[in-house]
Amino acid sequence: MLRIAVPNKGSLSGPASAMLHEAGYQQRKESKELVLVDPENEVEFFYLRPRDIAIYVSSGRLDIGITGRDLLLDSGASAEEILRLGFARSTFRYATRPGTAQGVEDFGGMTIATSYEGIVAKHLADSGIDASVVHLDGAVETAIELGVAQIIADVVETGTSLRNAGLEVIGEPIMTSEAVVIRRTGADPDHARVQQFLRRLQGVLVARSYVMMDYDCRVENLEQAVALTPGLESPTISPLHHEGWVAVRSMVAAKEAQRIMDDLYALGARAILTTAIHACRL
Repeated sequence: MLRIAVPNKGSLSGPASAMLHEAGYQQRKESKELVLVDPENEVEFFYLRPRDIAIYVSSGRLDIGITGRDLLLDSGASAEEILRLGFARSTFRYATRPGTAQGVEDFGGMTIATSYEGIVAKHLADSGIDASVVHLDGAVETAIELGVAQIIADVVETGTSLRNAGLEVIGEPIMTSEAVVIRRTGADPDHARVQQFLRRLQGVLVARSYVMMDYDCRVENLEQAVALTPGLESPTISPLHHEGWVAVRSMVAAKEAQRIMDDLYALGARAILTTAIHACRL
């Protein structure tokens, strides 16, 4: 069986399980379940702390895992990202009290508090900055107020919690993160079962991003209509019983669907419909 690590809690857990369910895999019904066997798909899921997943995968005891890019890099584990999943996006940045520093070049001799010691230490080293890093679990905003550090490095979404603590974001982002699929560095890149798993998830990503659009169009307007809906390869064109009209079917980006429908209608197309795509293989 293919052995896969899945986050057991936090912002990665729910979306990861939802995507796996959409990809046709069984998922646990109760949060206390730590292992789930899906015999029909010959997969065994292990629900683990997100921070530990890269370590387990790098050991070779699990074939692949879903975790955050930030957690993968912070772990220093011998594992690599093989597919971006598009959820749990975040930006990792420095913050401090106004007037303390303008950017990483001013951090020399200071102390930075963070839950991501590995990422920060590497970023400082790459920037040629001699500063200390102290590891704290959980929220790090109070580290400055309590005198533990002059700078913090943390995940920033809206920045509200930082402003409430009297802090401001400084310098360029350290990195951006999202959920990713990882495997052990040096593992067989052509592993058949892993490739099948990736194709399923890629199918979910495409299905979430596209809709199927159908419409009727006069023949003389077909080329203009097809220019609006070129599809991934080429649209499907079928003649209608009413002479001079054709039916067109094409995949279009979901975020563009309403605008495209307006443009098609203005062109004279009618019976314009969009339907959700639940699964696909490209």
